[in-house]
Amino acid sequence: MKKNQEIHAVFSFSLLHPRYWLTWLGIFSLYLVVILLPYPIIRFIGKQFGLLTMTLLKRRVNIARRNLQLCFPNMPITERETLLRENFISTGIAIFETGMAWFWSDKRVRRHAEIVGDEHIRHIQATKQGVLLVGIHFLTLELGARILGLSHPGVGVYRPNDNPVMDYIQIKGRLKSNKYMLDRKNIKGMIRALKQGELLWYAPDHDYGPKNSVFAPFFAVENAATTIGTSILVRMANPAIIPFIPKRVGQHYQVIVEAPLVGFPKQDETAAAIFMNKAIEKEILMAPEQYMWLHRRFKTRPQGEPSYYS
Repeated sequence: MKKNQEIHAVFSFSLLHPRYWLTWLGIFSLYLVVILLPYPIIRFIGKQFGLLTMTLLKRRVNIARRNLQLCFPNMPITERETLLRENFISTGIAIFETGMAWFWSDKRVRRHAEIVGDEHIRHIQATKQGVLLVGIHFLTLELGARILGLSHPGVGVYRPNDNPVMDYIQIKGRLKSNKYMLDRKNIKGMIRALKQGELLWYAPDHDYGPKNSVFAPFFAVENAATTIGTSILVRMANPAIIPFIPKRVGQHYQVIVEAPLVGFPKQDETAAAIFMNKAIEKEILMAPEQYMWLHRRFKTRPQGEPSYYS
């Protein structure tokens, strides 16, 4: 698979090799849980799974705790620890929400879904302008993309999985309500899609390393490595930038589509990174317990500065 191609789910008999049987077993088990069980039971299992991972995955717990310390230094410790626990519960539920996104029927997805602000996308698409849909790494992102894709199928950006079976299932699941996928390194493909008036899913909130990044403030962290990819896409394709937030609310899911961002500084990459980080902060604060805090968001440091995760 070449990185500059449109990516679709293509089955190969090599995926049935015995080395992948354990992967298939895990996928089939997830399928059975989300297909056969009612939603409240799925939620309950997810909650227990999240609490179990908090007990077993101490390294991830420490990373998440450190991220919360860095971002919210003035938050009382007891409040941060409560947020940490809620975040791991949300992480456990998210495992099964991913299965729901991949395996549920459209009818069942719609029964648990609500879209707020859908008109913002419709107004832009009526003008044939591309839409850069900024969907940061909420734990509900897979399901949120499935929900919104039912009304507005778009083009997904992703990192290929090292396990070809997981890669196949991931692509197949994500294309249930979207058009095709692009490798996250395929900038030309993204620009082309936006110029063609497509809706492009894009998440600029992770630390992708020092290459093609600048340092910009993020919450209380003064120098957070921030991708310049957003700046490149906006400068080259001139899309509307629309944030969306997929939230778990009670027994259903609310996908909030916000109005297009205005005032993006196209010619200044650092100013653009600051602009986007402020937009991302606003999104996170809408449901901080549902954000992916367990990755090393601040692993890249300015030269000579120590790691935050030592």
